[in-house]
Amino acid sequence: MTDQKPALVLHLAAGGEPLVFALPLEDSVELEKKLRLLLEHGSVESVRTKDQSTITINFAHVAAAYIDDLQRNGKVFGLH
Repeated sequence: MTDQKPALVLHLAAGGEPLVFALPLEDSVELEKKLRLLLEHGSVESVRTKDQSTITINFAHVAAAYIDDLQRNGKVFGLH
């Protein structure tokens, strides 16, 4: 099994390219559990990145957010 490389992917409501932040594996599991509520309530949350930086995200400006595995290749959303 390959190593997982989790990342937080944010699609901003204003459009443009998604923002991608590499996350520590242990933090990604907990953040994934909270994402739905953060988006629903437009909350502000500080997130630790893999390089030990802290980013603060205002989810009121985020249209979609999810945790993805950067290690995965050949992904196409919506097609099987």
